[in-house]
Amino acid sequence: MALIDIKVPNIGDFKDVEIIEILVKNGQEINKGDSIITLESDKSSVEVPSDHSGKISNINVKVGDKVSEGDLILKIELIKTEDIKIVEKEINNTKDNYETTKKPLEKKEIKTNIQNINNTEKLVLASPRVRKFARELGADINIISGSEKFGRVSEDDVKSFIKLGINKKQPLKNNEKNQKKQIKIEYDHSDFGEIDVKDIPRIKKLSAPHLVNSFNIIPHVTHHDEIDITEMEEFRNSLTDHYTGEKLKITPLAFIMKALVAALKEFPSFNSSIEDMSSGKITFKKYFHIGIAVDTPNGLMVPKIRQVDKKNIQHLSTELREVAQKCRDLKIDKKEFYGGSMTISSLGGIGGSFFTPIINYPEVAILGVSKSNKKQILFGDRFTTRTILPISLSYDHRIIDGAEAARFCNEIRDNLGKNFAFKLAI
Repeated sequence: MALIDIKVPNIGDFKDVEIIEILVKNGQEINKGDSIITLESDKSSVEVPSDHSGKISNINVKVGDKVSEGDLILKIELIKTEDIKIVEKEINNTKDNYETTKKPLEKKEIKTNIQNINNTEKLVLASPRVRKFARELGADINIISGSEKFGRVSEDDVKSFIKLGINKKQPLKNNEKNQKKQIKIEYDHSDFGEIDVKDIPRIKKLSAPHLVNSFNIIPHVTHHDEIDITEMEEFRNSLTDHYTGEKLKITPLAFIMKALVAALKEFPSFNSSIEDMSSGKITFKKYFHIGIAVDTPNGLMVPKIRQVDKKNIQHLSTELREVAQKCRDLKIDKKEFYGGSMTISSLGGIGGSFFTPIINYPEVAILGVSKSNKKQILFGDRFTTRTILPISLSYDHRIIDGAEAARFCNEIRDNLGKNFAFKLAI
């Protein structure tokens, strides 16, 4: 049995950096080039590939460990005869290989390589991870200038591009000049009293460029309204289990999700996306996956509840609790944050009246829900106490105008009202 050590390779400035993901497990067979761990520094993250094929024998690191070049990651058992022969040949030729690799490249040769790469207009150097990261943020990787060797685009370059709100071809050098124009404070906070400097939670750091991108690209308008949910609440509080007779714990959010989906069916433009306005194309979605903003100790997370139109309120209520707990435990899969129709941001369990939620790009609208309250209103021909729910609808004004937004809110109001509340339970 031939065991090979897989160590942290030379990855530039990545020294004493944290492991944020283990991408393999013991006993798993992998191929040469497959990613095995993900490292994250203050600037960016990078996946470390295996330089051999075989079966994972022993993983020597765990999430949270800090490693540098040369540290042992894991051991691989070579299972293919040709791989074993290659390794044996490498060992026999160690001295020759060492002398070869120690030979420095001539400056002329390096300069030629750089010129060849720079002269290739369509070639953009970036890892699959960085390309995916750019797509998720709506950035065109082909117009981002890379700051790494040979113009390679890093995650940090994508973040800088997004932060500046640039969506056109412009060299990174110009972007850096613009950054220098930003106002910087000329004092230290500690000059005025005691302070405590802490690391920004990882989830907040990851979501920050996404929020900046959305706010800079999308012209936000927020429509506020109030909905009478008195009958809906009476109906919700009356629900019991047919078998045990116990009261069902159904969250109001389940009703709101069903009402929102019904409105999306009447107003398809709210269930759409535009990734490039200049193309003149808009994508209409025929599925109904609703994003739910979940408040966690690590920051805000927005997982998607799939196929809401095909689930009843009891199923949705149970799934909401399960998904929220997975977010708090950091056990939810990353793919659950993508592919949404529209998002609901609910502050109902906390408080407040109205707010202006930021649209979750590339969606075109988000529904903000605040805490319901009792109000004396004119109902029919007399004043009476009713349960009122404040809502705040932020929408993309490039696609949705004010009149359509008002009609959309009216549709949600009708769906949560007396005549529709019972149908939503189905």
